[in-house]
Amino acid sequence: MKPNIHPEYRTVVFHDTSVDEYFKIGSTIKTDREIELDGVTYPYVTIDGELSEIYANHNSRRFGRFVSTKKGA
Repeated sequence: MKPNIHPEYRTVVFHDTSVDEYFKIGSTIKTDREIELDGVTYPYVTIDGELSEIYANHNSRRFGRFVSTKKGA
């Protein structure tokens, strides 16, 4: 890989405010916010029930590349 062209991949805490749950997920998302969990400081992003929708949309787009929409194909 070429150096200095890829975004930083690190553990980020996503806070789903719709259910008040915290998820530690590897991500390249940019944020200036931080939160401390279990004595460790992580980048922090709030969402409102969107994480499962984002994941589902991403997977359906990936899956759609392999499925033909033409009849008889």
